[in-house]
Amino acid sequence: MELIIDLSVFRKIKYLELLHKGHIVLVYIALYWWLIRYIWSFFKREKEPMKVLVKGATGQIGYAIVPMIARGIMLGPDQPVILHLLDTEQTNEALNSLKMELLGSAFPLLKQVVATSDNVEACKDVNIAIMIAGYSRKDGLDTKDLMSKNVSIYKDVASVLEQHAAADCKVLVVTNPANTNALILKQFAPSIPEENITCLTRLDHNIALSLIAEKVKVPVSNVKNIIIWGNHYANQYPDINHATVTIKNEEKPVKECIPDDHWLKTEFITNVQQRGAAWNRSQKATNSALSCASAACDHIHDWVYGTPKGKWVSMGVYSDGSYGIPKDIIYSFPVKCEKGKWSIVQGLTIDALTREKMDLAAKDLEEEISMAKSCLD
Repeated sequence: MELIIDLSVFRKIKYLELLHKGHIVLVYIALYWWLIRYIWSFFKREKEPMKVLVKGATGQIGYAIVPMIARGIMLGPDQPVILHLLDTEQTNEALNSLKMELLGSAFPLLKQVVATSDNVEACKDVNIAIMIAGYSRKDGLDTKDLMSKNVSIYKDVASVLEQHAAADCKVLVVTNPANTNALILKQFAPSIPEENITCLTRLDHNIALSLIAEKVKVPVSNVKNIIIWGNHYANQYPDINHATVTIKNEEKPVKECIPDDHWLKTEFITNVQQRGAAWNRSQKATNSALSCASAACDHIHDWVYGTPKGKWVSMGVYSDGSYGIPKDIIYSFPVKCEKGKWSIVQGLTIDALTREKMDLAAKDLEEEISMAKSCLD
């Protein structure tokens, strides 16, 4: 009996097997493609908006800073924001006008604007609080009256911020006397961590960088690691002993680039200490609102995202006793920032002149705090 084999049957079976394997491969490809798209969607997913409070929004600094925040200068080009604009009832019309301007500018990152004179509504769940409101010396007040009025403002807002802001809210006090205002706010908001309350000395830091850059004739980005010790005005001390300038790709100490020691110890220091006041006194020139707003953005940006490697900045922070500065005052130190936290740069050598200036600034702040406490009695 002959066995007749139909080869066409085998060919059909082979074809079906290949077709089956091809289907399996296609299924795997489809699954991998779906998985890649799923993973990629997390990278492309828009971040949750951060709520940013600006207290004193209708003032010159407020008017300068809110578009910077809305455009992403403070928190980055991919971070959506909700702006909470707070000011007094007398400014309601200006607040609403500012809100309309912001919405009409169609900033892609700006998801919502809350404009209010109510502290509770303004402080609700905010992640960042920029405290600009307050009286200044140009309002014709003597030191005691100025202190009394500002103490009252920061006392009132402190408890509301404590109760209604997000638990990790970062606070930046801008209004002078900034160090003492920040300390008063901390006193009346005891549950806010001390490391979350800071004051602005970045403006002075930036002014010092610009003066050195101008003197050496380099871009300001080539200068780094200047220190502002102490407070935001008066007896602050700009220290260039650890600062460097990059010239032709080589880092050099500032003192090597500027051999004029007399200028460094006199005119430079005076210009840093008095530049903001000089701007404010001038009626023909723009005051310091723009540079102050820019410095506040720098302060928060570096605090949230970190300082570049090998670089530090100046921030008014709660003293832990570093460099012999009394504890429990808000004092400007050199700090590095990483993962949303700041730390004081340690181990820097301090010469005799710097030591004298640092102690003078601390004494000045302690006297200011004593005066502020007397206003609370």
